[in-house]
Amino acid sequence: MEWYCFMRMKRLKHLEERKTACGGRLISANSDDLNFATAGDVKDYIDLKEWFGAERPVWLEIGCGKGQFACELARQNPDINIIAVEKNSNVIVQACEKSLELGIDNVRFLKCGAEYITKFLKDGTVKRLFLNFSCPFPKKSHQSHRLTSPTFLKLYKELLAPNAEIHQKTDNRQLFEYSLEQLSDFGFTLKNVSLDLHHSDFEGNIVTEYEQRFVSQGLPIYRLEAYLK
Repeated sequence: MEWYCFMRMKRLKHLEERKTACGGRLISANSDDLNFATAGDVKDYIDLKEWFGAERPVWLEIGCGKGQFACELARQNPDINIIAVEKNSNVIVQACEKSLELGIDNVRFLKCGAEYITKFLKDGTVKRLFLNFSCPFPKKSHQSHRLTSPTFLKLYKELLAPNAEIHQKTDNRQLFEYSLEQLSDFGFTLKNVSLDLHHSDFEGNIVTEYEQRFVSQGLPIYRLEAYLK
């Protein structure tokens, strides 16, 4: 199995110029606090109405990669503001460039680690959260870094609006089983659980870059939805 979270990329040429060319669509949200436990304590909220130029419900994708999913999600849902989060500068600038090329105006990009999101987004902001092919962190000693660990679920509980949902897709069965357990223990109700998404009757799936690769290799894609009553 290829643990894609550990892939290293060379710095893109003219990266800073390309980030600047993205204009206000891309915010590089830096923080001096490197302590996970306190990363979101000092608030620096983004004015979402000003950022998007319109006040709409907000959906959030954590780990957007090169933006294929976020851009298509925004295109299909023009009445929703999409925030795509990614901590890798190389890929988030390509995601932003994709949105500009496609002329999609209801998606914005936030460069930061997931642990910092509550620093920049107010409680109850997010109506739907997407976790697509997050790093599985297979070692038991690294479980706290998984995006469905109790640490992150506590963070999401702050971010999510009432009746909001989490949608997760992964090719990693260990991460999926871990997520099912952790979400249930944290009080989430599960629905639309699939052990092989591409051989199910689920409609409306938006395929990500990683998903294309895994499906071409014959790997099953696991998917779930979760919400708090």
